[in-house]
Amino acid sequence: MKIIETPLPGVLKIAPRVFGDERGAFLETWRQERYGELGIGPEFVQANQSYSVRGVLRGLHYQWPEPQGKLVWVSQGRVLDVAVDIRPSSAHYGQWTAVELDAEQHHQLWIPEGFAHGFLVLSEAACFNYLCTRPYRGEFDRSVAWNDPEIGIDWPIAKPELSAKDSAAPMLSALTAEQLPA
Repeated sequence: MKIIETPLPGVLKIAPRVFGDERGAFLETWRQERYGELGIGPEFVQANQSYSVRGVLRGLHYQWPEPQGKLVWVSQGRVLDVAVDIRPSSAHYGQWTAVELDAEQHHQLWIPEGFAHGFLVLSEAACFNYLCTRPYRGEFDRSVAWNDPEIGIDWPIAKPELSAKDSAAPMLSALTAEQLPA
């Protein structure tokens, strides 16, 4: 397993070891002892999978006051995966990093608590997988506008396909400290 640091401290790109031959490939997507050494976990309580078509943008989502850490990867297709530091006390507040994830390279991204997360489907379709450190709670579901100019994410699309929730998400500057991770 190879760890690649991103510009945002704590957000890690992970290249698992892939064992392949003419029959196909095998890799571990999670192993508590190995990932735990990196501070990932300590445990996951929910696994999710979403399927989306080209041009769908999901995010920027976070959960508060019960934040989630997420280990994410793509098992089909290709996405641009984005993490935004939304902790007002952080020196990196409002900064973002993006990583392309695809089913061929098998890379993962660890997004710790305190970050908003989103992704854009770049291939015809994508199957996106998440392991979460806390269960989803609808009443704690929050979002930030995908196109917030103060964050300035360089999405490679002008008009993505959005959910009603994501279309109505507020700008980061409109959120109070009580609505953001400490």
